Amino acid sequence: MRGDKVTFVFDNNIPIYVQLVEQIKIHIISGRLSPGERLPSVRDLALQTKVNPNTMQKALSELEQTGLIFTERTNGKFVTTDESLINKYKKEYAYKLSQNFFVSMKNIGFDNFEAIKYLKEMVDDN
Repeated sequence: MRGDKVTFVFDNNIPIYVQLVEQIKIHIISGRLSPGERLPSVRDLALQTKVNPNTMQKALSELEQTGLIFTERTNGKFVTTDESLINKYKKEYAYKLSQNFFVSMKNIGFDNFEAIKYLKEMVDDN
């Protein structure tokens, strides 16, 4: 997890470990962290992100429970090589983003078909 590949931005209204889990998950599903890539140590990650090592450990433990990372006893933590699991989380995240988009569009007066038409027009313009 090189500094040029991964950045973290925190919101003071959400627990830091929750944000770490979400942001590392995004780095995995987006491919910024490659399947099988070795993660830095908990201490190095904590220094890199300027968080308490216990907070980082809590986030990594939660990610391990999801299966997105795993620990090799003497070698450290790694990103899963299970592409189907990564794709599952990618689709779940895309669904959540899409739902948020449609709710936001509805709030400004677009129905779902109008929102889709708007997106298509945006794509066609680019």
